[in-house]
Amino acid sequence: MTAILGALALYGRLVAASLRSQLQYRAAVAIASLGALLITSSEFVAIWALFDRFGQVRGWRLSEVALFYGMISVTYALSDAMSHGFDRFAQTVRSGDFDRVLLRPRSTVLQLLGTELTLRRVGRLAQGAAVLAYASGGIDWTAGRAVLLVASIACGICVFLGILMLQATSAFWTVESLEVWNAFTYGGVTMGQYPLAIYRPWFRGLFTYAFPIGCVIYFPGVAILGRADPLGAPPILGWLAPLVGPVFLAACLPVWRIGVRHYRSTGS
Repeated sequence: MTAILGALALYGRLVAASLRSQLQYRAAVAIASLGALLITSSEFVAIWALFDRFGQVRGWRLSEVALFYGMISVTYALSDAMSHGFDRFAQTVRSGDFDRVLLRPRSTVLQLLGTELTLRRVGRLAQGAAVLAYASGGIDWTAGRAVLLVASIACGICVFLGILMLQATSAFWTVESLEVWNAFTYGGVTMGQYPLAIYRPWFRGLFTYAFPIGCVIYFPGVAILGRADPLGAPPILGWLAPLVGPVFLAACLPVWRIGVRHYRSTGS
């Protein structure tokens, strides 16, 4: 317990230092955040136009899809802000800067998570929260559903951190960030903006069992909406599915440790 508290305290200090550094350039942060807000807002405008034209997509209304959109957008904005160290890890390997990380008597995961808490992601976060607020107007909220929403977002962050950790691990062998991982990060975000039930079975399986974004967004979303799942999943699954997020992250940690053990410095 003492070690955990010490790690959390160190992470807090690293985040505070990162925020102070970025706030030295407030105008740049504000402009970048506004740009992200405008770009992501155009995504939802396209979804609104689709539903304005057709009314529904396989029985799903705009307000229901907005819930999935808001959940995945908030989840990814928070995970993306936290994971800068893993997202840019290939550059860290190429420059040899990972040597310094290994020399410090602290967890490599903790150090990379504390590299930067990216403030400019607040634009995407604000846009996702606004869409989530819009979707909330048509939901019969209870304490349980509110807790499920928070748990789903927290567990979704675990899934994205796990995927980015696997992406970073591949850089130990490739020394480059493989673009294929974008199919599971950015592609996962796009997938999560719509109900999982509208996709083909093989695609649903990929994002349910291999990269369980659907488990932490779709099934809890269905439970929050209080509607029957077209896939036939029992209602209890929506309340249990978010637990897959921490399990997935825990499964990615040993893979990361294997990569660290095989690391060979490339710095000059």
